[in-house]
Amino acid sequence: MIDKQLLEILRCPQDKSKLSQADDQLVTQINRAIDDKHLVAVGGHEITKHICGGLIRDAGDLMYPIFDQIPVMLPDEAIDLAQLQNQ
Repeated sequence: MIDKQLLEILRCPQDKSKLSQADDQLVTQINRAIDDKHLVAVGGHEITKHICGGLIRDAGDLMYPIFDQIPVMLPDEAIDLAQLQNQ
């Protein structure tokens, strides 16, 4: 879980919108997609490591993964959540 003060400071690096934490159901769904080898980052590479959480931008379309309690805020590492609708 991300500290509330840190979450207030963090912004999407692309559109500068606020971020919110992904719920447990979404994290589980993403980890299943990772297990099934059906998830790629915006940069085009397959995601192979389970996430422990995520930060979703206001538009609800992109999520920045959290690995080992560290948010990865690089645009190429973001997960396009539209991929999950195809599963």
